[in-house]
Amino acid sequence: MNTTKDSSSLSIVNCQLSIVCRSVSRRYFKNTIFEKTDVLALDDVSFEVNPGEVFGIIGPDGAGKTTLFRILTTLILADSGTVTVEGKDVVTNFKAIRNEVGYMPGRFSLYQDLTVEENLDVFAKVFQTTIEENYHLIETIYKQIEPFKTRRAGQLSGGMKQKLALCCALIHKPKVLFLDEPTTGVDPVSRKEFWEMLKQLKEQHITILVSTPYMDEASLCDRIALIQNGKFLKIDTPQNIVKQFDHTLWSVKSNNMSKLLQDLRSLPDVRSCFAFGDAHHLVLNHDKLKINELKDHLAQLGHSDIEVEKIEATVEDCFMELTT
Repeated sequence: MNTTKDSSSLSIVNCQLSIVCRSVSRRYFKNTIFEKTDVLALDDVSFEVNPGEVFGIIGPDGAGKTTLFRILTTLILADSGTVTVEGKDVVTNFKAIRNEVGYMPGRFSLYQDLTVEENLDVFAKVFQTTIEENYHLIETIYKQIEPFKTRRAGQLSGGMKQKLALCCALIHKPKVLFLDEPTTGVDPVSRKEFWEMLKQLKEQHITILVSTPYMDEASLCDRIALIQNGKFLKIDTPQNIVKQFDHTLWSVKSNNMSKLLQDLRSLPDVRSCFAFGDAHHLVLNHDKLKINELKDHLAQLGHSDIEVEKIEATVEDCFMELTT
């Protein structure tokens, strides 16, 4: 596992780490009259998060992201391993940790029948503070939903629910903010606005741990961990992960993309081929296969409008390479 740190991206160094996770594993058992399952949700996960860092956990649904967040926020226990948040053990000091962290779960969990203003007030009182005391922290975000402050939370749009949930998670001025898939199910504009808000929060020296299935959001983090089947595949800056992709990558298109994917995967010299938007990304076992020969071969298989060009890898390409 690569744990290289890009010190230029961190605003604080040589300080107590915000999060330390060592060899954490968690298994789920399900025993019903219909099925018996044993799922290893987390498998020997270890990582560290620096103060003031935006650290991303990047992976598909079912990879173990939510289980990890629930352990880090003291909601469930790990089967093995140790975790500290702001220097406090999640088992023995869970009450203190809950006062120092903010948690925004993947599913909207605020009070649907309360208004925007009432929800915010409830969370402030739970943490024995007031909206006024930490208003500076949420002001930029709250101003966007203030026109709807008397509207019930259940009647808000996805983007507005997202902003309200973030305000509630911040109202007690947490040292560490946990965001579990905060942009899932919201429109592209709201996604962009949300990440702009996270940039502003980083300036307040809040450590942010965010999970997402969207690979394009990886570049917005200081460092990321790629996760699949409960295991961390790689930890590094997004830039370093892309630099470590040591294969020539090709973008291939034709008039029949579905057949093209099957035909490319059937070639003996193909290392991997995956569908990416309007193109297929192709990696060869070696560079001996000439592109003109590839085009001729595809034409013989009935393809037309064939386009092949060399492209730069993305974090998603690196993830796919690590999982093959």
